[in-house]
Amino acid sequence: MKHVSVIQHTQSEWLGHIEDHLEGRGVRFGYIRPFASGGTIPKVTTIGDGLILVGGGPWGGATPKFLLPSLEEEVRLVRACLMLDKPVLAIGLGAQILSLAAEGSVVATPLDFTVGYASRVADEALAGYLPREFPNVVFMRDRPVPPDYAEVLATDDADNVAIFQIGKNAFGFTGHPGLRRAMIEDLLMEFDEHPNDAAQNLEKLGNVGVEIEDALVPIMTGIARLTGWMA
Repeated sequence: MKHVSVIQHTQSEWLGHIEDHLEGRGVRFGYIRPFASGGTIPKVTTIGDGLILVGGGPWGGATPKFLLPSLEEEVRLVRACLMLDKPVLAIGLGAQILSLAAEGSVVATPLDFTVGYASRVADEALAGYLPREFPNVVFMRDRPVPPDYAEVLATDDADNVAIFQIGKNAFGFTGHPGLRRAMIEDLLMEFDEHPNDAAQNLEKLGNVGVEIEDALVPIMTGIARLTGWMA
């Protein structure tokens, strides 16, 4: 049975619907919470069959005042995973960490919450399983700038990178492909800082919930094939 490690950066943001797809494929997963009392970043030798990094609410990878406290340690861990060919699925703030680990960069931007769509830019993206268009919900400060050698798989409504690939089995998503609305509601309660138009975007999010679940089916099929997380 496969086992992946999941680094969580806030109480509120977790795998969401992705949990169901991992469980359905017989993939075990365990959460690591470095922000909790006594929490630490694991060693690459304990990662198992892959690493998933989920978003970080108002934490970022470029804005000095809001730098993730464990940023440097996580960049080193992801870099080691890339060197050892361990699969990485990086979401939101995780995509920023993946970009830095792959010698890309992160640009400072205000905390943003947008509910829009992304479009694939290559038919073979995610082994051909990435939908042509799919919901892209971003709750994130700062934005990843992948290295030149990264493959861009999808862009968002503003032509920003939405999904990129490093090597054969590391993927960065600016939006959370398994998002549940309750996660955003909890983030808004967990932190004092709120992005602009939060109430309006929550309403939009409620209207695309089914689309998110439907798009996740082929997305996770492609990810499972390329990472080796198959049943």
